[in-house]
Amino acid sequence: MYCSSCGTSISHGLAYCNHCGGKLIQPQTSVDQTQLFPDSLVWAIVSVFIVGLGAIMGLMALMKAELHFDIGIILFITLLSFALMVAIEGVLVWLLVSRSRVRKSAGEIDQKQKDTSELGDAPVRQLHEPVPSVTEQPTRTFEPLYEKRK
Repeated sequence: MYCSSCGTSISHGLAYCNHCGGKLIQPQTSVDQTQLFPDSLVWAIVSVFIVGLGAIMGLMALMKAELHFDIGIILFITLLSFALMVAIEGVLVWLLVSRSRVRKSAGEIDQKQKDTSELGDAPVRQLHEPVPSVTEQPTRTFEPLYEKRK
């Protein structure tokens, strides 16, 4: 990971850059709602279909046995109920398809930003040759000083 302010390489998990002190943007690691959303839409599509067919068949039986409606009225109400169920299914499928398109386009945008905003690997830096110390090559020799004791 690199700092967006100064470009130095930094370790993951930091909130601020060690070099310049700039605030770092942390990538999101939590579960995104767009990943959970398609699964719930698929379950909604399946459940609307199963419950809708069951409700239509129950409504047909109720109208025939209990209410003694004519077959023409029963077919009309059945077709109307089925059209309503198909419309609801269409809306749910449209939501599912539009979510996948949005996620795909967001992935393309993230890839473009990643390609343009990421810096390459830091260049390998070599250490300079150490400067010789003053004590390594003295210009005069040190002779011991002798003092007389009193």
